[in-house]
Amino acid sequence: MCAGALRGGDLVTVAKTTGTAARFVHPDAHEDPVYRKFGIANVIEQIGVVRRAVAYSPDALVVECMAVMPELQEINQTKLISSTIGVISNVRLDHVQEMGPTIDDIARSLSRSMPEGGVCVTAERERLSVLKEEAARRNCDLVVVDPETVTDEEMEGFGWITFKENVAIGLAVAKLLGVDRGDALRGMWSAPPDPGALRVDRFRVGGKQLRFANLLAVNDPESTLMNIEELISEKLITRPLHVVIGCRPDRVERNRQIGSLIPQLDPERVILIGEPTRSARTPIPGPWQGRVCDLGGRRSSSELLDGVVDGIEGEASVVAIGSIHGQGERLLEELQALERIPADAVVWTAECGREES
Repeated sequence: MCAGALRGGDLVTVAKTTGTAARFVHPDAHEDPVYRKFGIANVIEQIGVVRRAVAYSPDALVVECMAVMPELQEINQTKLISSTIGVISNVRLDHVQEMGPTIDDIARSLSRSMPEGGVCVTAERERLSVLKEEAARRNCDLVVVDPETVTDEEMEGFGWITFKENVAIGLAVAKLLGVDRGDALRGMWSAPPDPGALRVDRFRVGGKQLRFANLLAVNDPESTLMNIEELISEKLITRPLHVVIGCRPDRVERNRQIGSLIPQLDPERVILIGEPTRSARTPIPGPWQGRVCDLGGRRSSSELLDGVVDGIEGEASVVAIGSIHGQGERLLEELQALERIPADAVVWTAECGREES
């Protein structure tokens, strides 16, 4: 979003995303996958990104802060990137073991990436006092955006649906770098959606129809719930609702947090995949335990799809949340082989609680 806004102002802009599928984004907006040895993310990869970017003599480099550990967040800013403009989109209860345990602790941890003597842009409201305090300590100018300054007409220019908070942040960054609002908007409108963008597609399988919403790129429970509620409100998904929770062994706390959302979602069925599924099942209250279908462990992609589809009668919506890695990726691969109903295909830019610098 930020890179698109800057390209709209004819700034030579290189970008790099992380998360679901790390990408190096060239000035013409075409993307290359970022190579990772053994498929493992490491903040040192930022050095290679900067080296590649130098070849373009760019006006701007937009890089997501991929660090989770507080110390690495600070090193990423002070030693690797040294950004002049930072972005903390919002503060969510995620990566609690590394940055927590409290939401204030997480806010202070994210603040370690604020540029000393620079500018930080945020859409955060709940923990704004903490961010202001941390910005003052670093002589950093904190710019707080108001999503209501983005009009409904401006939102209609997107080929996908996104949040006003994200657009407001992109516009603020563009303004700081001298890009006109209209040019910035046109740049964002034409930018390709992130590889981790939430998709809502319709599939036909065995006489059944399902709307599938992929929220596996959303990192925290608050953003997950917010996105699902918005999808229901916009009637992009409807009931009966089935929920798939992807579990991973190195995110046990997140598995638990996602499982605890079930009473608020009140789905017809809960399908658990990955491992350890017990970490997501335990926080699900008794009245919903009978709706759980446990497909934990290593299973084939066809087994996973059959487990999801078998519980559907006629037409239903399926929302995948939690972790995409492992079994989640297998399920998505199997879905791609299904007959697609293109007329209702919708792309949504999820509110992922990411931080950029």
